[in-house]
Amino acid sequence: QAVWLARSVSAAQCAIGPSTTSASMATMRKSSSLPGIMMLGTTMPKPADGASTFARKPSFSYRLGHGPIDVMQFPKASEETMLAAEKLRYAGWRQKMHSEMPRPQSASKIEDVVPRNMRHPRVAPAWLKHDKQVLRFYGFFQEHVTERPDENSRYRQVNLMYYMEDGTLSMNEPRTENSGIPQGIFLKRPRAPRQDGQGFIGPDDFRCGSEVTVYGRTYHITGCDRFTRWFFEQNGIDVGEDEPLVEDRWQTSYKFQKMVEKGGLPMTGQAMDAKMYGKYMSGQPPADKKLTQFLLNDRKVLRFKAYWDDPTPYAGRIYFVVHYYLSDNTVEINEAHCRDSGRDNYPVFFKRGPLSKRNSVSAYPGMLSSDGGVYMPEDLKVGEAISVWGRKVVLYDCDDLTHNFYQSYLSMDQRAGSIDVTERPIRHTKLKPPPHNGIGTEEDSLINTQMIQPKPPKADLVKLMVNTGESLRFEAKMVNGEPEDDCRRFVIAFFPDTDRVAVYELQQRNSGHMAGKFREKSRIKNPQTGRYFELRDFYVGTVVSICAQPFEIVRADEHCLQYLEEHSDEFPYADPVACARR
Repeated sequence: QAVWLARSVSAAQCAIGPSTTSASMATMRKSSSLPGIMMLGTTMPKPADGASTFARKPSFSYRLGHGPIDVMQFPKASEETMLAAEKLRYAGWRQKMHSEMPRPQSASKIEDVVPRNMRHPRVAPAWLKHDKQVLRFYGFFQEHVTERPDENSRYRQVNLMYYMEDGTLSMNEPRTENSGIPQGIFLKRPRAPRQDGQGFIGPDDFRCGSEVTVYGRTYHITGCDRFTRWFFEQNGIDVGEDEPLVEDRWQTSYKFQKMVEKGGLPMTGQAMDAKMYGKYMSGQPPADKKLTQFLLNDRKVLRFKAYWDDPTPYAGRIYFVVHYYLSDNTVEINEAHCRDSGRDNYPVFFKRGPLSKRNSVSAYPGMLSSDGGVYMPEDLKVGEAISVWGRKVVLYDCDDLTHNFYQSYLSMDQRAGSIDVTERPIRHTKLKPPPHNGIGTEEDSLINTQMIQPKPPKADLVKLMVNTGESLRFEAKMVNGEPEDDCRRFVIAFFPDTDRVAVYELQQRNSGHMAGKFREKSRIKNPQTGRYFELRDFYVGTVVSICAQPFEIVRADEHCLQYLEEHSDEFPYADPVACARR
């Protein structure tokens, strides 16, 4: 390479010339930045540090954890090293660092709390959503019976249970002791198909009072349990009302036999007589029925509220309190007087004693009379009437003790027949005043019908003092459709002090009518409203009827317009603000 460089430089010197070469050599001797050129005929300078060559020692190295470094210049400390050194300046750096560390957040997601194998899916399947949910319905089916003299068919009660988790249906019949027929499970949780073949039976097929067919047998649904009703109500479905259970002849006779076996029926008359005969034979004193009734029902009184409409003149409705004593089957009726009733102060209407259903008076003592029987507790019903010596007394209410007695012993609801006896408020009919006969004013004639000594009607003095002498005149024409009346002109004068109206006809040449007074000044009623004419009834463009003639107002004089503008609150057609808004 040195020989090739020497030849190249010699060729360049020959091409440039001697003068140029000498100048270049001088420049190259002075240059110390090009060590390779120093070898071209010049003396190589020696290294300053006494080394034999100008070779540079390698200063790059690689250290674990730092990467490539310069061995002549140590690597700079990292930010983590400086941060650790800053922490070591304080004695309690661990406690300070722990206090500044962020607190861990509480687990807000279900994935952080519930294990993966126990999580519920977002859209739960039916077997998970309706797990252990069963809809239970009660029903029956009719079964034909042959070769039995006491029955030709029987009703068999069943329980239908629909499992929501898989849509299966089970059915069982409650077991009856000694029934003689196989009972128990009818259906073991299959998916029962519909009769028409369109899918399987579901919750929509069950309603109280409806019928469902399962495998060719029809069942009538009579009711459901409390959970099933709540489930349908939550989904906005009316499941229907429960129906009473249907009993066949065998079930009725079976219950009667069981009741007889347990002693639920009262003793027959024959057995009672035999029992009394046995007591007589043994020397025991017979039991007194009246004494027993008195000891069991002493101080037990049924209380009814009743009324009687007295048909006699100037009478009316009389209210009673009926007491029925259970100790001896006697009745007492007292009048319920109100304050200031005007009746006598003794309340007894019927003295305590047995009340017969049919009463009659014998011609002389000792004469036999028909026995119609006395009133017993079962004969007294609220809403019905009893006969008290020919008087029709209606029972309309009873107290709580009486209501509870009939509910417990006779299974009767006395409140069902309660009658509302609240009297309607008295309404007096006011006679209308007679129509005005045309003589005088209507106010004077009306006062004559209101008082014996009539007085003049009161006048509005303020209105008279303010509007006395005022006359508002309107020009009008007659619009009755007659050609001869088209040219006639009238002046309608309104007097605001007394609200009177006068009509005058103007003179028209060759009209054939005389000018002058057409209607005398008086208060005139507006046939359209039925009230007297007011100032607001007159305005330009309207048609008013006076003396059965229609008049169309065409204009008003200047004084009238000024008056109406000053009193725009009474005459809204002259209010400029109201007219501008229209």
